[in-house]
Amino acid sequence: MSTQLLIYKSAVPVSRTLHHDCFVDIGVDYGFTAEVNSVPLMAVEFPQAASEYAVVFGGTEADLTPAAILGVRTNENLFLEPNGSWQAKYIPAFVRRYPFVFSHNEEKFVLCVDEQFAGFNREGRGHRLFNEDGSPTPYVDGILKFLRDYQTHFLATRQFCNRIRDLGLLEPMTAQVTLESGPPLSLGGFMAVNRDKLKALPPETLAELAKTDELELIYIHLHSLRNFEHLRERLGHQPAVH
Repeated sequence: MSTQLLIYKSAVPVSRTLHHDCFVDIGVDYGFTAEVNSVPLMAVEFPQAASEYAVVFGGTEADLTPAAILGVRTNENLFLEPNGSWQAKYIPAFVRRYPFVFSHNEEKFVLCVDEQFAGFNREGRGHRLFNEDGSPTPYVDGILKFLRDYQTHFLATRQFCNRIRDLGLLEPMTAQVTLESGPPLSLGGFMAVNRDKLKALPPETLAELAKTDELELIYIHLHSLRNFEHLRERLGHQPAVH
C-alpha cells in the first residue's frame, strides 16, 4: 500500500495575510489521486464504503489505520477515470477533504491548504477563502467543521483499531491477481481480521464488542473483502485472495 499523504504536495497554514485574495475551485477532477492505491478510512465510513471498496487495515502495530483499497499495482487508482472523474458512488472523506488538512502545532490544530492543488487560484475561480474585511468566508467555516468532525472520527477510529489489535484479531493478508499474460500481481502490506480468532473470543468479549457496535464494524470489514473481486473486474483479470 502506498504512502497516503503523497497527495499533499505543499500544504501550508491558511493565512489571511498570504491568502486574502485566494480561491479554491474543487470541481470534479480527482486527478490528484492518480498515484494512490489506497486511502485512509474512518470507522464511521465503513457502512457506505464497504459496498464498493475492500476495507483493510494498514500501518504499524502501534498506528493502525483502516484503508479503502483503490488499486492492485503501486501508484494505481482503478476508481479514477482518464477525465478525472471518480467511478464510485461513495468517495472517502480523506479524498473529499483535499486540498485542506489539519496540522498539529503546539496543542492546536491549524488549517492548511495544498497550494499546488490545481484548483487553488487567485483568478476568482471557485470559493473565496477570506472576505474583504479579512474574516473567513462561510466556505472556510464549512471546511473547518468538516475537518473537526473528521478529527473526532479519527480518534474514534484509532480506539477501534487499538481494540482489535489488543484482541489479537488481525493477520497479514495478500491479494494476488493472475494476469492473462506476464507475472501475477501481488498486493500486500495490510491486515485483515481472522474469522477463526474472532469466533474463538469469549462470549462476554463478543457481547461487549456488539454493545459498542465494534462487532458490526468487524463484520462489515470482512464482508467488504469480497470487493477484491471488483478490482479484478476493473483490471479484467482474475484474482485470488489468501
